[in-house]
Amino acid sequence: MDVSETKPFVIREGLTAAQRDAAAALFWQAFRRKLHLPMWPRHRALVFLKMQISPEHAIVALDRTGQVIGLAGYKTRQGAFVSGGLHDLHKVYGRFGGVWRGALLSVFERELEPGVMMMDGICVDASWRGHGIGSALLDAVKIRARGLNCLRIQLNVVDTNPKARALYLRQGFQVARVEDIWPLHWIYGFRRSDVMYCEL
Repeated sequence: MDVSETKPFVIREGLTAAQRDAAAALFWQAFRRKLHLPMWPRHRALVFLKMQISPEHAIVALDRTGQVIGLAGYKTRQGAFVSGGLHDLHKVYGRFGGVWRGALLSVFERELEPGVMMMDGICVDASWRGHGIGSALLDAVKIRARGLNCLRIQLNVVDTNPKARALYLRQGFQVARVEDIWPLHWIYGFRRSDVMYCEL
């Protein structure tokens, strides 16, 4: 789907095989502060992400040369943009490394309610922020969610990302509840996250 041919970017559903590396790098760039301890070092995090990315659960923004400059991953009953369990962590980090990383990553697991699309992450390349890519991706996510007969979209936004929170509020999301992870905030780099919903 193209949001607008007059903009310096286009929005497409899905990832090609050639775009997986760029998508993994962009995802890590956006969420490395939160995922640093559970998934470091960077090169192994990228290996894990490239292995676990599900191309059909992504919407991407591409510049005119076809480079990935933004993406929105989502989770439905049919699968998630980034998945993987202990077995997959063991492949990349070894048995011991996989166990404790799996325990830390379990903090981000959310129960998927019927009729809900859950955002797996939305990110925009730092050099492209301010061009409306985040809004365009969310518009495309809403279209995709309606096409899948979802009734609402859910996401979490951390207290260290007020710009993203403001974007979601402009896009019609409302705060359902606040989750506090104290005393684990020193591990993940944030203390609270807002659980937000957008009714479709």
